[in-house]
Amino acid sequence: MPEHVIPPRSGRAFELAAGQVLSVIDPMGGQVADLLAISLADTREMISSGRTLDYAETIYLTTGHSLYSNRSNVMLDIIEDTVGRHDFLLTPCSEATFRLCYEDEPPHQGCHGNLHHALEPWGIDEDAIPVAFNCFMNVPVDGETGRFKVLPPLSKAGDYIRFRARMNLVIGLTACSAPASNGGSFKPIHYRIEEA
Repeated sequence: MPEHVIPPRSGRAFELAAGQVLSVIDPMGGQVADLLAISLADTREMISSGRTLDYAETIYLTTGHSLYSNRSNVMLDIIEDTVGRHDFLLTPCSEATFRLCYEDEPPHQGCHGNLHHALEPWGIDEDAIPVAFNCFMNVPVDGETGRFKVLPPLSKAGDYIRFRARMNLVIGLTACSAPASNGGSFKPIHYRIEEA
C-alpha cells in the first residue's frame, strides 16, 4: 500500500472507513504527529482525551487500548505500536502557543491551525478542535508533584503506531510544529491506509 507524506509543520485530513487500518509512521525518528478522529456520521462526535483516559486508567496508551469519543463510543483500536510512548494530555500547539511559550520563535499557526484548515471541508469549526492523540510525543509526569516535561520523542526512524477504525471517521493528522515536542527539529510524517 502507498505511503502518504505530510510535510514538516503541516497537516492533512482524510476519511477512514470502519475496519480500515491506519498506520502513522515516523520515517526519520523523533517527530510527533497530532491525530484527531471525528465521526463521519455526526461531526459533533469527536475523539475524547477525558473519556479515553478514564476508561483506560492510564495516561500511557499503547497496543490493546482504544480511543473513545465524547459519546463513549470506540473510534479507534491501537493494534500495534513499536514505540509505546504517546501523549493524550496536551492540546495541539497553536499561534497562541508560539506567542506564549516560544518567544524566540517566529509565529506559526501550529497543529491547531493546520488541523482546522485541513478539516474545514467537513465543516469543523476552529473552536471545536479537541485535545489530539499525540503520536510519539514523550510527556513523562512526575508521580509526586504531577509536573510534566515535554521531552524529545522516543521514536526511531521507521517506528509506527497502527489503528483499526471502529466507525466511519474523518482523520486529521499533522507533522507537529512545536520545537520542544520534536527535539528542536521538524520532519515529515508518513501514513498508510490498509483494508482489514
